[in-house]
Amino acid sequence: MRKKIILNVLFNVGIIFSIFGMGWAYSNKSPLVVAFFAATLVAFVYVKVQLLKSVNKDLK
Repeated sequence: MRKKIILNVLFNVGIIFSIFGMGWAYSNKSPLVVAFFAATLVAFVYVKVQLLKSVNKDLK
């Protein structure tokens, strides 16, 4: 369970970093970097949802 908590924290940090990165890239007019950060954001959100489903199944 400790491993899943640490993973959740790391995924949250990744999501926050992706959002700030998208803002930075948008202000610097770099659409390719915005697309990269958007893809990493989607990946982090997907993996986080899968982790939360796993935690809910373990708690039942």
